[in-house]
Amino acid sequence: MNAGAQQSVADNMAIRPFHMTFSDAELTDLRRRIKATRWPEKETVTDHTQGVPLATMQKLASYWSTDYDWRNVETRLNKLPNFITEIDGLDIHFIHVRSKHPNALPVIITHGWPGSIIEQMKIIDPLTNPTAHGGSVADAFDVVIPSMPGYGFSGKPSTTGWDPDHIARAWVVLMKRLGYTKFVAQGGDWGAIITEQMGAHASPELLGIHTNMPGIFPADIDKAAFSGAPAPSSLSPDEKIAYERLAFVYSKGIAYGYQMGLRPQTLYGIEDSPVGLAAYFLDHDARSLTLIAGDFDGHPAGISRDDVLDNITLTWLTGTALSGARLYWENKLPFFGIKGVKIPVAVSVFPDELYPAPKSWSEQAFPKLIHYNRLAKGGHFAAWEQPTLFTEELRSGFKPLRTA
Repeated sequence: MNAGAQQSVADNMAIRPFHMTFSDAELTDLRRRIKATRWPEKETVTDHTQGVPLATMQKLASYWSTDYDWRNVETRLNKLPNFITEIDGLDIHFIHVRSKHPNALPVIITHGWPGSIIEQMKIIDPLTNPTAHGGSVADAFDVVIPSMPGYGFSGKPSTTGWDPDHIARAWVVLMKRLGYTKFVAQGGDWGAIITEQMGAHASPELLGIHTNMPGIFPADIDKAAFSGAPAPSSLSPDEKIAYERLAFVYSKGIAYGYQMGLRPQTLYGIEDSPVGLAAYFLDHDARSLTLIAGDFDGHPAGISRDDVLDNITLTWLTGTALSGARLYWENKLPFFGIKGVKIPVAVSVFPDELYPAPKSWSEQAFPKLIHYNRLAKGGHFAAWEQPTLFTEELRSGFKPLRTA
């Protein structure tokens, strides 16, 4: 390799500081588009069975176009150490916060859809600065939070192939590039699938993983739930609940996943209309929709109106609605099935997750299950909604691996 080629490789592997800013013109255009929304008629039911209620969306749009201030979250994001590095020809954005405490455990935390790095902002300081949040020096983490390819400030793939398996391999490259020879990984939603795939690859640098949406369904159970068959009579009470919740997700709760998995490029509407994008994002799952609708009805319970709009606005301003949607088309892995993870695994079960993972199936899916805990509250976006409980789960779940 000649000197020029060596320099080119070094440049591609460089870690570059990143600072974000959007123009006033972009924010003005966003508000104009929200105010110009052509609204449909009201739904013909009194519940959420037809989707996001018109009243909820109109309250969201009113707040978004008048009182919401993107600059608040932009300032908070820019106060964090943000970076870009190129992996396999694509720019990957990530937040990297090192703890001031010695021997901090490095963790890479992966968001999901319709999320972003916004999901994890509340847990950064509690993880890196535990003594200020009820923990001890021994609880400290170095935190790496990347934006998935096609999401947020990461590059948009221009060719096929950036599926969860590829991302899982890229995250190991990223952590090693940052100088970490031993680390752990965490994820929910797509982050859970990617993190479990990291566990299936079992890179020697990866000590263990934590998931709050564990892939624990045996193949035959997953297939039966997808078909809509009644729960097998052999299931325990916990397994039956999980089965019935999964069957509901497949039949009524994941229409967006089918649509993006089949025809992501057809979703021009969510790239062109901010209210269209917001409605699509809000309708992730029934329990999350109820939680978020409460925010705009004056009953916040964990995730605020600003939290919700920070995430949607980030997607709008970066133009990543469709590039993020393509991950569903790329995926070849089961969403909720066993991935073959043999390394240590910690599982946290939040009651309003898509399904409450039974301990029996968790033990079967993860032969080295080192932590299993059922929480009293919290849902699909656990780090966002219940940051204190989530932080405590990561501390407890990874504690056995700190002496590894």
